Amino acid sequence: MDLTIGKRSISSAAAFTAVAAAVEKGLEIGCRLNAAVVDSGGNLLAFRRADGAFLHSIAIAQDKAYTAAGFGMSTSELHDAVKEPAALRDGIMLRERIILFGGGFPIVVDGEVVGGIGCSGGSEEQDGLCARAGLAAIGL
Repeated sequence: MDLTIGKRSISSAAAFTAVAAAVEKGLEIGCRLNAAVVDSGGNLLAFRRADGAFLHSIAIAQDKAYTAAGFGMSTSELHDAVKEPAALRDGIMLRERIILFGGGFPIVVDGEVVGGIGCSGGSEEQDGLCARAGLAAIGL
């Protein structure tokens, strides 16, 4: 019997590249935002904040990344997955750090979740666009 398992995680170099690209994309589209990457365990690995980005969006970006890494799906997909029954939706919304609106994506390599990225400070569409730019910057 194996007592341990190996678990891969995104590297800090890739995480910093992703948040830099996400914030840069935000600036390109006129949106000052916060971007966060967590490792496979949901721990903050990299963070970047555009000048003037909303302060409360700092925690929201981190929680979007945490949610996406933990569930292995985007925060938008999670929202759709827990719409019904109402007890599930209402219960999961009470959980600390769980975000059910767009802007968070799992970071998946070879079918394995190795982290998550979250952006906050714009609309859901803008946050998602910037997070996807972060993923694209690391080849995903």
